[in-house]
Amino acid sequence: MLNFITRLFGGRKSDRDVRLLEPFVAEINEFFEEYQSLTDEELRGKTQEFKDLIKERSREIEEQLEAVRESLRSDDSPDFDREAAHDQLKQLEKDLHTASQDALDEIMTQAFAVVKETCRRLLGKEFVVADHKMIWDMVPFDVQLIGGIVLHQGKISEMATGEGKTLVATLPIYLNALAGKGVHIVTVNDYLAKRDSEWNAPVFEFHGLTVGCIQNWMDSQERRVIYAKDITYGTNNEFGFDYLRDNMVVDPEDLVQREHNFAIVDEVDSVLIDEARTPLIISGPIGDTGDHKFDEMRPRVDRLVNAQSALVAKILADAERLLAEGKREEAGVLIYRGQRGLPKNKKLLKIFSEPENKSLSQKTENVYRSDNARRMPEIIEELFFAIEENNHTVDLTEKGREFLAPSKDDADFFVLPDLGSEYALLDGKGLSPEEMQREKDRLQKVYSERSDRIHTVHQLLKAYCLYEKDVEYVVQDGKIMIVDTFTGRILPGRRYSEGLHQAIEAKENVKVEGDTQTLATITLQNYFRLYKKLAGMTGTAETEAGEFYEIYKLDVVVCPTNKPIVRNDHEDQVYKTKREKYNALIDLLEERREKRQPVLVGTTNVEVSETISRMLKRKGVPHNVLNAKQHAREAEIVANAGLPGAITIATNMAGRGTDIKLGPGVREAGGLMIVGTERHEARRIDRQLRGRSGRQGDPGESIFFISLEDDLMRMFGSERISKTMTRFGVEEGEVISHSLITKSVERAQKKVEENNFGIRKRLLEYDDVMNQQRTVVYARRRQALVGENLKDEVADMLDQYCDDLSERHYDEGTFEELREEVRRTLVVDVDFRKEAPSLGTQDALAALIKKNALEFMARKEKDLGAHMMQQLMRMAMLQVIDIRWKEHLREMDDMKEGIHLRSYGQKDPLIEYKKEAFGLFIQMVGQINEEVLGMVFRLYPVQEQQIPRRPVAPRISDLVTSHKESAGMGYQGDRGAIPGAEAPDEAEAGRRMPVRKEKEPNRNDPCPCGSGKKYKKCHGAL
Repeated sequence: MLNFITRLFGGRKSDRDVRLLEPFVAEINEFFEEYQSLTDEELRGKTQEFKDLIKERSREIEEQLEAVRESLRSDDSPDFDREAAHDQLKQLEKDLHTASQDALDEIMTQAFAVVKETCRRLLGKEFVVADHKMIWDMVPFDVQLIGGIVLHQGKISEMATGEGKTLVATLPIYLNALAGKGVHIVTVNDYLAKRDSEWNAPVFEFHGLTVGCIQNWMDSQERRVIYAKDITYGTNNEFGFDYLRDNMVVDPEDLVQREHNFAIVDEVDSVLIDEARTPLIISGPIGDTGDHKFDEMRPRVDRLVNAQSALVAKILADAERLLAEGKREEAGVLIYRGQRGLPKNKKLLKIFSEPENKSLSQKTENVYRSDNARRMPEIIEELFFAIEENNHTVDLTEKGREFLAPSKDDADFFVLPDLGSEYALLDGKGLSPEEMQREKDRLQKVYSERSDRIHTVHQLLKAYCLYEKDVEYVVQDGKIMIVDTFTGRILPGRRYSEGLHQAIEAKENVKVEGDTQTLATITLQNYFRLYKKLAGMTGTAETEAGEFYEIYKLDVVVCPTNKPIVRNDHEDQVYKTKREKYNALIDLLEERREKRQPVLVGTTNVEVSETISRMLKRKGVPHNVLNAKQHAREAEIVANAGLPGAITIATNMAGRGTDIKLGPGVREAGGLMIVGTERHEARRIDRQLRGRSGRQGDPGESIFFISLEDDLMRMFGSERISKTMTRFGVEEGEVISHSLITKSVERAQKKVEENNFGIRKRLLEYDDVMNQQRTVVYARRRQALVGENLKDEVADMLDQYCDDLSERHYDEGTFEELREEVRRTLVVDVDFRKEAPSLGTQDALAALIKKNALEFMARKEKDLGAHMMQQLMRMAMLQVIDIRWKEHLREMDDMKEGIHLRSYGQKDPLIEYKKEAFGLFIQMVGQINEEVLGMVFRLYPVQEQQIPRRPVAPRISDLVTSHKESAGMGYQGDRGAIPGAEAPDEAEAGRRMPVRKEKEPNRNDPCPCGSGKKYKKCHGAL
């Protein structure tokens, strides 16, 4: 029956995908056989033949494009429809890309055969790769050809570890580089970018294609040269930051990137899923920042945390006494209170080592969370602060605020004044205008100081209670260095956002660095969506296929392995406590070392690596520890992890991208054994760890050791495991191993994956608001930077400005004020009262202002000359856009910082964010228009030196590039929007208000699309 259904519906999606590609593989191999008879020169000639064909397919469109560009540069006739020409230009660029892709599809099988034959001819030749000698021994086999076709089609190729993804990429890279538009290959670190570029360069250079690699230390001129090459390797951060920096330069010569044509992302799940939770940010200093309160408030918070520790210890001691007396219901309340106070307290973890106590706490939580957490205050009011570990939040209680206040006389130390009420009270005091302003300024200062104080304490509490040294971060050379939770790697240059990093610096008593201001920012999701074609490869993507398609419109194709996988994956070994788990792990390592079987131990953080290392040292067992701090050393150590009897301890992802080859006699000993010290919150990471063993048909084993004290099991594990261990009366040191438990663990992982997907999706929803604004601003700025005729841009600004003026003054009839404003900004004098009888509508008034302004600008251009007028417009636009955009980002940062608090008022933070962001953007566009026009019309230089001062790009040394934590912005306060998240807590009790659809805008309202234009000039004109 199953076979019939399989035949009827075609089996698994991956099988159907592969069957569709098999005819292409056969055709590639036919050409491969044919090309073996060619000389080297004839084989190289194929590359020029392919390039000529692509040019021929695109020639007609290229000619049309150049004709339209020339018209835009030189045609100043009043009948020329410039807007239609710009639309035609965009359509022709799309047509050109389509024509180019059609040509590439036509020659794909021949081009892949050329690469395969080139690899064959390189066999046995020696090259230096990343300072190591390498003998070329690779020729693509059929499943690699399938992977290459998938990449060329703009999809994700899932290929198991050891299947040669680095070689697979050469096929679509060569093919797509023929179009001359550039191909970007994105890796997870600088070492892999350098290694892969040098590894594959012989194939490309054989055919005259140029290859380069972007490295962190390069300056803009070196980067420009590398980006101009046919093929460019680099990390996701380098590509993203270069895009942001390109939109900050003030000279076209400083631009480094070309158009975003085609990118292949290596380890695509790591880049587009794991790292996509946090935006890329370029920031600069904002002057004197010595006024932070972190050092001042740290001693108070330190005392508060100690007081909470003592309180929780007493609560848990009382709970143990009640448990001994059989008063389980009362004990459950105290256990749950202790859990909300300090969830990682050692005594609490000991209590939870008895599964029935864990179940008791969960039942108590369900009771107090019911009915919109109505009874939750009964739990937390006894505490100084309450921790919500699942959602990564800390809330100060009234008791905690009283504890932190310097004295009883300062009861309002943490109370924000209600400015509206305070202003109303001032109105009734009969104060003079000067006294009223002084009082308002005083209230504003109090509000600002207390708000900053509350924020500082909140971030310090998070630093003390939610961020552990050697887990989330390490201290190196007096600096706090973030550890990537997925890779275990140190992330140099990155900082937590919203003062959290400074709070951790204060906690660890290192220098608290000054604050910075955002100058440019983008999420990885929106950066990679800039590419006309995007593809990726990894060993694990299938579990995230839904997210890849929803966010990036990328399909996942699972490619078959070249040889069957024979690795033996054991069931998980579950223990009550971490101590029991580690003891069992050490016993296993000693046993396998005696068998001369190599073992790779995967840990989730630095602390666990060092704990296991200490235990092995006490036993006298030799081993290697890799904390992934040096990428080059990391690859070397992992490459040797397959030697007989080797024990290598590494974070789960350390050495990713490096094959582990088995040493002599290891096959007979059972192959490489993979041991996981706990399950990661993402199933992909566990699959990646398992995939280090069993490459290319090698034997191998994998096993995971789990305890009920592991974070995943503690926070998300089901009661089923606890009940099972209780039912079977599991004693200390005993282990449970069953497929049902493994499935239960996977369900817990799915919960976390859903939660993380919700966070990433929420981040994207917020950044999509910014992305619309960024697209408009960057397009205007790029046009100002490289545009050859800026009169179109100035005319658009004038059009919007005139509409705004007529809208403000027409109905009111304030023509004298209008006359003064026009005279002040546009330097033209129009007697509107005299013209009033002929002005029947707002549009007629706007047209009159614009007509007089354009006539003045034409006269000015004649006096100054076209070149100087062009320079004047360019510098005015760059200067004003940079200043206003920087200020806008600052306002957006300030708004984001507390936007999640809107949920406490039954409002959706995202909707509130969209409304306020749109208002700020429209305000900024209006300011840009007015200030640019003011410069262009008012300034009257008689020589080029008198043009507005050219804006100076910030020095690279003054900039901070960071990939920041995406806290706030509604993720914490709006947990209900996250799939799989817990129910709203006590601060959020209550029902959400319904979202009402906005009415259609009026003709002169700003267009909701975010373009900055009037509705009638944008979507209202459709």
